[in-house]
Amino acid sequence: MAIAAVAGLVSACGSGGDSTASAAPPSAAPTSAAASSASSAAPTPQAPLAGKTIVIDPGHNGGNASHPEIINKKVNVINAMKPCNTTGTATNDDYSEHAFTWDVSLRLAKILRAKGAKVVLTRKNDKGVGPCVDERAKIANRAHADASLAIHGDGAPASGHGFHIIEPAVLKGHNEKVVPQSKRLGMDLRNAFHQGTGIPYSTYLGKNGIDVRSDLGGLNVATVPAVFIEAGNMRNAGDAAKMKSAAGRQKMAEALAQGFVKFLS
Repeated sequence: MAIAAVAGLVSACGSGGDSTASAAPPSAAPTSAAASSASSAAPTPQAPLAGKTIVIDPGHNGGNASHPEIINKKVNVINAMKPCNTTGTATNDDYSEHAFTWDVSLRLAKILRAKGAKVVLTRKNDKGVGPCVDERAKIANRAHADASLAIHGDGAPASGHGFHIIEPAVLKGHNEKVVPQSKRLGMDLRNAFHQGTGIPYSTYLGKNGIDVRSDLGGLNVATVPAVFIEAGNMRNAGDAAKMKSAAGRQKMAEALAQGFVKFLS
Protein backbone atom coordinates (compact mmCIF):
# COMPACT_ATOMS: atom_id res chain seq x y z
CA MET A 1 0.00 0.00 0.00
CA ALA A 2 1.00 3.58 -0.38
CA ILE A 3 2.73 5.81 2.20
CA ALA A 4 0.87 8.33 4.40
CA ALA A 5 0.43 12.08 3.82
CA VAL A 6 2.87 14.20 1.80
CA ALA A 7 5.61 11.62 1.88
CA GLY A 8 3.57 9.38 -0.34
CA LEU A 9 0.21 7.88 -1.16
CA VAL A 10 -2.06 5.74 0.95
CA SER A 11 -5.01 3.55 0.13
CA ALA A 12 -7.77 1.97 2.20
CA CYS A 13 -8.20 4.77 4.75
CA GLY A 14 -10.70 7.54 5.49
CA SER A 15 -9.78 11.26 5.23
CA GLY A 16 -9.92 14.59 7.23
CA GLY A 17 -11.25 18.40 7.07
CA ASP A 18 -14.56 20.07 6.02
CA SER A 19 -17.74 18.01 6.07
CA THR A 20 -21.21 18.51 4.70
CA ALA A 21 -24.52 16.75 4.48
CA SER A 22 -25.90 16.95 0.98
CA ALA A 23 -29.66 17.18 0.67
CA ALA A 24 -31.75 15.11 -1.67
CA PRO A 25 -32.72 16.93 -4.87
CA PRO A 26 -36.03 18.84 -4.86
CA SER A 27 -39.08 17.02 -6.04
CA ALA A 28 -42.53 18.15 -7.09
CA ALA A 29 -44.49 19.56 -4.16
CA PRO A 30 -47.30 17.26 -2.94
CA THR A 31 -50.82 18.52 -3.41
CA SER A 32 -51.61 18.13 0.28
CA ALA A 33 -50.08 17.19 3.63
CA ALA A 34 -51.80 13.83 3.35
CA ALA A 35 -50.25 13.24 -0.04
CA SER A 36 -46.83 14.18 1.36
CA SER A 37 -47.22 11.76 4.23
CA ALA A 38 -48.44 8.97 1.98
CA SER A 39 -45.64 9.47 -0.52
CA SER A 40 -42.93 9.08 2.12
CA ALA A 41 -44.59 6.43 4.27
CA ALA A 42 -43.43 3.34 2.46
CA PRO A 43 -41.10 2.26 -0.33
CA THR A 44 -42.51 1.51 -3.77
CA PRO A 45 -41.01 -0.33 -6.76
CA GLN A 46 -40.05 3.10 -8.11
CA ALA A 47 -38.59 4.24 -4.75
CA PRO A 48 -37.37 1.09 -2.95
CA LEU A 49 -35.13 3.14 -0.64
CA ALA A 50 -37.78 5.62 0.53
CA GLY A 51 -37.24 6.51 4.17
CA LYS A 52 -33.65 5.25 4.21
CA THR A 53 -30.55 7.33 4.94
CA ILE A 54 -27.29 6.33 3.27
CA VAL A 55 -23.92 7.95 3.90
CA ILE A 56 -21.36 7.86 1.11
CA ASP A 57 -17.77 8.65 2.05
CA PRO A 58 -15.57 9.53 -0.96
CA GLY A 59 -12.06 8.65 0.19
CA HIS A 60 -9.43 11.37 0.71
CA ASN A 61 -9.79 14.90 -0.76
CA GLY A 62 -8.14 17.02 -3.42
CA GLY A 63 -6.57 19.50 -0.99
CA ASN A 64 -5.02 16.97 1.38
CA ALA A 65 -1.57 16.98 -0.19
CA SER A 66 -1.25 20.74 0.27
CA HIS A 67 -2.03 20.63 3.99
CA PRO A 68 0.21 18.15 5.82
CA GLU A 69 -0.21 20.20 8.99
CA ILE A 70 -3.87 19.13 9.02
CA ILE A 71 -3.83 15.59 7.71
CA ASN A 72 -0.83 14.50 9.79
CA LYS A 73 -2.50 15.40 13.09
CA LYS A 74 -3.42 12.33 15.12
CA VAL A 75 -7.01 11.41 15.91
CA ASN A 76 -8.50 8.73 18.14
CA VAL A 77 -9.74 5.66 16.24
CA ILE A 78 -10.75 3.75 19.40
CA ASN A 79 -7.79 1.36 19.53
CA ALA A 80 -5.03 3.72 18.35
CA MET A 81 -4.10 7.28 17.42
CA LYS A 82 -3.78 7.65 13.65
CA PRO A 83 -3.20 10.49 11.15
CA CYS A 84 -6.30 12.55 10.40
CA ASN A 85 -6.09 11.61 6.74
CA THR A 86 -3.83 10.81 3.80
CA THR A 87 -3.43 11.92 0.20
CA GLY A 88 -4.58 8.65 -1.38
CA THR A 89 -3.00 6.85 -4.30
CA ALA A 90 -3.21 7.28 -8.09
CA THR A 91 -2.84 5.38 -11.34
CA ASN A 92 0.57 5.29 -12.98
CA ASP A 93 -0.52 8.17 -15.24
CA ASP A 94 -1.72 10.24 -12.26
CA TYR A 95 -5.48 9.76 -12.19
CA SER A 96 -5.93 10.38 -8.48
CA GLU A 97 -7.83 8.24 -6.03
CA HIS A 98 -9.58 11.28 -4.57
CA ALA A 99 -10.94 12.22 -8.03
CA PHE A 100 -12.02 8.64 -8.67
CA THR A 101 -13.85 8.31 -5.35
CA TRP A 102 -15.56 11.67 -5.77
CA ASP A 103 -16.83 10.80 -9.24
CA VAL A 104 -18.16 7.38 -8.26
CA SER A 105 -19.75 8.83 -5.13
CA LEU A 106 -21.63 11.50 -7.09
CA ARG A 107 -22.87 8.91 -9.56
CA LEU A 108 -23.96 6.61 -6.75
CA ALA A 109 -25.68 9.40 -4.83
CA LYS A 110 -27.72 10.35 -7.90
CA ILE A 111 -28.92 6.77 -8.37
CA LEU A 112 -29.76 6.29 -4.69
CA ARG A 113 -31.73 9.55 -4.55
CA ALA A 114 -33.70 8.48 -7.59
CA LYS A 115 -34.59 5.35 -5.62
CA GLY A 116 -35.93 7.48 -2.77
CA ALA A 117 -33.00 7.52 -0.34
CA LYS A 118 -31.70 10.48 1.61
CA VAL A 119 -27.98 10.59 0.77
CA VAL A 120 -25.31 12.31 2.86
CA LEU A 121 -21.82 12.88 1.46
CA THR A 122 -18.94 13.28 3.92
CA ARG A 123 -17.32 16.01 1.82
CA LYS A 124 -18.81 18.74 -0.36
CA ASN A 125 -16.30 18.81 -3.22
CA ASP A 126 -12.91 17.50 -4.38
CA LYS A 127 -10.96 20.63 -3.51
CA GLY A 128 -11.02 20.66 0.27
CA VAL A 129 -9.10 19.03 3.10
CA GLY A 130 -10.45 16.06 5.03
CA PRO A 131 -12.58 15.46 6.97
CA CYS A 132 -10.58 13.31 9.38
CA VAL A 133 -11.19 9.58 9.49
CA ASP A 134 -13.02 9.71 12.83
CA GLU A 135 -15.23 12.60 11.70
CA ARG A 136 -16.27 10.73 8.56
CA ALA A 137 -17.66 7.96 10.73
CA LYS A 138 -19.29 10.45 13.08
CA ILE A 139 -21.12 12.07 10.16
CA ALA A 140 -22.83 8.73 9.53
CA ASN A 141 -23.47 8.21 13.22
CA ARG A 142 -25.10 11.63 13.61
CA ALA A 143 -27.25 10.99 10.54
CA HIS A 144 -28.43 7.70 12.08
CA ALA A 145 -27.58 6.18 8.73
CA ASP A 146 -29.15 2.90 7.72
CA ALA A 147 -25.90 2.12 5.89
CA SER A 148 -22.55 3.79 5.21
CA LEU A 149 -19.96 3.09 2.51
CA ALA A 150 -16.45 4.51 2.11
CA ILE A 151 -15.28 4.36 -1.51
CA HIS A 152 -11.58 3.91 -2.24
CA GLY A 153 -9.10 2.73 -4.84
CA ASP A 154 -6.10 0.69 -3.74
CA GLY A 155 -2.41 1.34 -4.35
CA ALA A 156 -1.05 -2.20 -4.17
CA PRO A 157 1.77 -3.75 -6.25
CA ALA A 158 0.86 -3.72 -9.93
CA SER A 159 0.76 -7.51 -10.16
CA GLY A 160 -2.38 -7.63 -7.98
CA HIS A 161 -5.84 -6.89 -9.31
CA GLY A 162 -9.50 -6.99 -8.37
CA PHE A 163 -11.72 -5.44 -5.69
CA HIS A 164 -12.43 -6.19 -2.07
CA ILE A 165 -14.80 -5.08 0.67
CA ILE A 166 -13.35 -4.18 4.08
CA GLU A 167 -15.52 -5.02 7.07
CA PRO A 168 -14.97 -3.97 10.71
CA ALA A 169 -13.43 -6.32 13.22
CA VAL A 170 -15.07 -6.59 16.62
CA LEU A 171 -13.77 -4.08 19.17
CA LYS A 172 -15.05 -5.32 22.50
CA GLY A 173 -17.17 -2.82 24.35
CA HIS A 174 -17.71 -0.68 21.26
CA ASN A 175 -19.17 -2.19 18.11
CA GLU A 176 -20.33 -5.73 18.85
CA LYS A 177 -23.95 -4.88 18.05
CA VAL A 178 -23.29 -3.31 14.65
CA VAL A 179 -20.63 -5.69 13.28
CA PRO A 180 -23.14 -8.37 12.17
CA GLN A 181 -25.09 -5.75 10.20
CA SER A 182 -21.88 -4.42 8.67
CA LYS A 183 -20.94 -7.93 7.58
CA ARG A 184 -24.32 -8.37 5.89
CA LEU A 185 -23.94 -4.98 4.20
CA GLY A 186 -20.47 -5.98 3.03
CA MET A 187 -21.72 -9.25 1.58
CA ASP A 188 -24.60 -7.61 -0.28
CA LEU A 189 -22.33 -4.92 -1.73
CA ARG A 190 -19.66 -7.48 -2.64
CA ASN A 191 -22.13 -9.69 -4.49
CA ALA A 192 -23.73 -6.78 -6.33
CA PHE A 193 -20.41 -5.21 -7.30
CA HIS A 194 -18.99 -8.48 -8.56
CA GLN A 195 -22.10 -9.29 -10.58
CA GLY A 196 -22.67 -5.78 -11.89
CA THR A 197 -19.10 -4.96 -12.95
CA GLY A 198 -17.50 -8.31 -13.68
CA ILE A 199 -14.44 -7.18 -11.71
CA PRO A 200 -12.92 -10.20 -9.93
CA TYR A 201 -12.26 -10.51 -6.23
CA SER A 202 -8.88 -9.20 -5.14
CA THR A 203 -6.00 -11.56 -5.92
CA TYR A 204 -3.73 -10.00 -3.31
CA LEU A 205 -5.76 -9.25 -0.20
CA GLY A 206 -8.71 -10.72 1.65
CA LYS A 207 -10.63 -13.90 0.88
CA ASN A 208 -13.41 -14.07 -1.70
CA GLY A 209 -13.50 -10.30 -1.90
CA ILE A 210 -13.79 -9.73 1.86
CA ASP A 211 -11.14 -8.39 4.26
CA VAL A 212 -11.65 -7.68 7.99
CA ARG A 213 -9.66 -4.91 9.65
CA SER A 214 -9.43 -3.25 13.05
CA ASP A 215 -7.15 -0.35 12.07
CA LEU A 216 -9.47 1.91 10.07
CA GLY A 217 -11.03 4.84 11.89
CA GLY A 218 -13.92 5.02 9.45
CA LEU A 219 -14.98 1.56 10.62
CA ASN A 220 -13.83 1.57 14.25
CA VAL A 221 -15.76 4.73 15.15
CA ALA A 222 -18.94 3.72 13.30
CA THR A 223 -22.04 2.92 15.31
CA VAL A 224 -24.09 2.25 12.15
CA PRO A 225 -23.59 -0.48 9.50
CA ALA A 226 -20.43 0.57 7.66
CA VAL A 227 -17.92 -0.93 5.23
CA PHE A 228 -15.22 0.19 2.79
CA ILE A 229 -14.74 -0.85 -0.81
CA GLU A 230 -11.39 -0.91 -2.58
CA ALA A 231 -12.95 -0.80 -6.05
CA GLY A 232 -9.76 -1.88 -7.77
CA ASN A 233 -5.98 -1.60 -7.69
CA MET A 234 -5.08 1.72 -9.30
CA ARG A 235 -1.52 0.50 -9.91
CA ASN A 236 -2.73 -2.43 -12.01
CA ALA A 237 -3.17 -1.53 -15.68
CA GLY A 238 -6.38 -3.53 -16.15
CA ASP A 239 -8.08 -2.18 -13.03
CA ALA A 240 -6.87 1.35 -13.77
CA ALA A 241 -8.43 1.27 -17.24
CA LYS A 242 -11.84 0.50 -15.73
CA MET A 243 -11.45 3.13 -13.03
CA LYS A 244 -10.44 5.84 -15.52
CA SER A 245 -13.41 5.06 -17.76
CA ALA A 246 -16.58 7.08 -17.21
CA ALA A 247 -18.58 4.05 -18.34
CA GLY A 248 -16.68 1.90 -15.88
CA ARG A 249 -17.36 4.25 -12.99
CA GLN A 250 -21.05 4.41 -13.90
CA LYS A 251 -21.23 0.63 -13.89
CA MET A 252 -19.60 0.58 -10.45
CA ALA A 253 -22.12 3.09 -9.11
CA GLU A 254 -25.07 1.17 -10.51
CA ALA A 255 -23.79 -2.07 -9.02
CA LEU A 256 -23.28 -0.53 -5.58
CA ALA A 257 -26.79 0.92 -5.68
CA GLN A 258 -28.18 -2.56 -6.24
CA GLY A 259 -26.23 -3.75 -3.21
CA PHE A 260 -27.86 -1.08 -1.05
CA VAL A 261 -31.31 -2.04 -2.33
CA LYS A 262 -30.63 -5.67 -1.40
CA PHE A 263 -29.37 -4.74 2.08
CA LEU A 264 -32.15 -2.28 2.89
CA SER A 265 -35.09 -4.21 1.44
